Amino acid sequence: MAGSALRRLMAEYKQLTLNPPEGIIAGPINEENFFEWEALITGPEGTCFEGGIFPAKLVFPPDYPLSPPKMQFICEMFHPNIYSDGRVCISILHAPGDDPMGYESSAERWSPVQSVEKILLSVVSMLAEPNDESGANVDAAKMWREDRDQFNKIAERLVRKTLDLPPP
Repeated sequence: MAGSALRRLMAEYKQLTLNPPEGIIAGPINEENFFEWEALITGPEGTCFEGGIFPAKLVFPPDYPLSPPKMQFICEMFHPNIYSDGRVCISILHAPGDDPMGYESSAERWSPVQSVEKILLSVVSMLAEPNDESGANVDAAKMWREDRDQFNKIAERLVRKTLDLPPP
């Protein structure tokens, strides 16, 4: 099983290097372990995260692509769909099949046709348009809904932090 996962990850890495999506760099942390990747995601234009460079890691299971990887930001993040420890909560990373809570359709969840590129593009979209009804970070979701100005100030501080700039 791990052999086919490795072949798939190597092919996806090759595709990402030949045709990288705008604002995303990703690949294995080292070439001896293709099951742990690092990614740099640029905050999407026109959002409160614009200009930030957010590092994350992806850890792939031995049965990838049958099961989804886990993704975690390794910098401070404040976002409705990111837990306080940086773990990303997004439908595409949820195990395949029906949602036990009945919130997501099986079509929104992981399937083997997904790819690292699709995951990363989905995370960029999530940064731009949070799902505040599925709050991994309840405080961020509440602030996103009720005090967008304060949310934007926190996001701006995080962007400056990723660029190693002093506060304004």
